[in-house]
This record gives sequence, structure tokens and C-alpha cells, in this order.
Amino acid sequence: MRPIGKTLTFALASLVISGARAGENLTVVSFGGTNKQAQAQAFYQPWEAQGRGKIVAGEYNGEMARLKVMVDTHSVDWDVVEVELPELARGCDEGMFEPLPADLLGAPSQYLKGAIQPCGVGFFIWSTVLSYNADKLASAPSGWVDFWDLKKFPGKRGLRKTAKFSLEFALMADGVPPSQVYQMLATKAGQDRAFAKLDQIKSSIQWWEAGAQPAQYLASGDVVMSAAYSGRIIAAQKDSNLRVVWNGGIYDFDAWAIPKGSKHVEQARQFITFSLEAAQQQHFAESIAYGPANLAAIARLDKPIAERTPNAPQHIAQQVQNDTAFWADYGESLEQRFNAWSAQ
Repeated sequence: MRPIGKTLTFALASLVISGARAGENLTVVSFGGTNKQAQAQAFYQPWEAQGRGKIVAGEYNGEMARLKVMVDTHSVDWDVVEVELPELARGCDEGMFEPLPADLLGAPSQYLKGAIQPCGVGFFIWSTVLSYNADKLASAPSGWVDFWDLKKFPGKRGLRKTAKFSLEFALMADGVPPSQVYQMLATKAGQDRAFAKLDQIKSSIQWWEAGAQPAQYLASGDVVMSAAYSGRIIAAQKDSNLRVVWNGGIYDFDAWAIPKGSKHVEQARQFITFSLEAAQQQHFAESIAYGPANLAAIARLDKPIAERTPNAPQHIAQQVQNDTAFWADYGESLEQRFNAWSAQ
């Protein structure tokens, strides 16, 4: 028979542990849509199944101003947030994110080059590409020159309502080789040239902000072509004849970061580590057509899955990598100019 004192101590300890586990909710905020669904399958559900706590899954459209207000007012209720690399770099410089321990994820050589950053880690590669509905067009566009050709392809075009990528696509449409886009865009003449090119189709642009919108616009016929995230378009191909044009696409990482002031920093770091493990990375790439950051996961993918990712050799050869340093340096001023231009 167990002594009453030890039994009581054990019972109290169990209650404390159970209570701690029950309260260990981790709020993870992503860009929503099929991307969020894939994250739930690959990361959230396995995390919860291992008894690590509940994931409260939120979503946003990348509004860094919203996050900055949380940090500045010490009212952070997000623990992990998905950000693009330029925003990660700027946010890190401005003290918006918790630094990541250098040894958190092991050797950087285990991951794609550029994935590991001081305040976050890229956990998948994505591309913004030209997309179209093959049921709606008599001929297929082959690149951004066609996107700007209103005579051959009359109708609305979809672009994300940001300077980032809209300006690069405009320069490519104006004949600038992809390898020279950022060099050109770093000059006043190059910036003026990009905005002048956007002027040519401004009245035909239907802007989008959420990643799910381009596929919806294309399927409904609201637009004849759209810039879009490749994974979203490939996911929509199950129910439509949407196509991806890899030529002139721009690829980059999406990263996990921990907002400064998170109440669960250590648990957030554990979640990030968990999501970068090969098994979870493989599962994510199988759930949506984005490329794993973990090199071991890439090797584990079946050929049909690997060939639909942005970093498949035949796709990445036609694209340009987003210049994180460029957008960290020029992003604020160019976005201000873009917002003023689009409002005119």
C-alpha cells in the first residue's frame, strides 16, 4: 500500500503537469489557404499527436505594420509567424523578432543555402510565377512579355498589390534579362522604367492580396493571366485547367520567426526545429508543391512530387532568386512609391 503522503504528492504533480500541458497553446500565424492546410497536415497535427501542446493556427496577409504594433505595445499574442525573407531581415534589424540560437538547427549545410538567418529560418521555397487558365485562352503565354501584350491577350491581369515582384516582372516584360533585374532596379532610371511599364497595363490590372485569390480569379474568368504562387496553382489543378509558366518566375524562402515578446519562446523554437526535420519537410512538400529547405527531405521525395517543386532543376533554371538584401534596402521607399502610384 502506497503511503498517503507520496500518493498525494504524485497526484498533485500529475495535476501540475497536466495543467501545464493543457495550457501550452502555441499560436502559429501563416499566410492561410492551401499553404496553411499543408502546414496543418505536415506540422501542426504531428506536433499535437506527440503531445507537445495545441497549435492555434492563425493567418494574415503579411502586414508587418500589424506585427510591429504588437511588439511596440508589448501586446504580442503570436508565437511563430510566417514571413518572407526581406521582411524577416528588416524586422530583425528593427528588433521585431527573437534571435535564433546559432546551434538550434544544427549545421547550415543540412539546408538549402540561405535558409538559416539570424532571426528566423526558411522552411520552404516558393515561387511567384505567371499563371493562366488554359480553358480561357486560345494560345498559351510564354512569359511576362505576353502578360503585357493586351492586343494578343485582351482582358484583366492579376498582380499582387506590392512593389515587390510587380517591378521585377515589369522590367522583364520590358526586355531586361532576369539576371540583371536587381542591378537595374537599384537605379533611379530602372525604377522609373518599371513604373512606366506598369503604367501600360494599369487599367487592366486586378490586384490581389491573399494567396488564394489568383486561382479564384483565373477559374472564374475575372482575369486571363495572373502572377500567383506556384503551389496554389498546382493545388488548384485537381479541379481546373490552370497552368504555370516557370519562365521569369521569382523564387524565395518563407521563414518562421518568433515575434519579440512571445510568451512561449522556448516552445516556439522547438516547433521550428520540429518543422525543419526531414520527415515533416517531406510531408509538407507532398501536401503542397513547394520545395523543402531540408536537403535530406528533398532526397526522400518521389520523382513526380520533386518535379513539381520550384527548385526542381528544370524549373529553377528559368527563374531568378528574390534579392533579399535589395528589398531590405529599398523595400520601404519602393512600397511607398508603389502605394502612391496605385492610388492615383
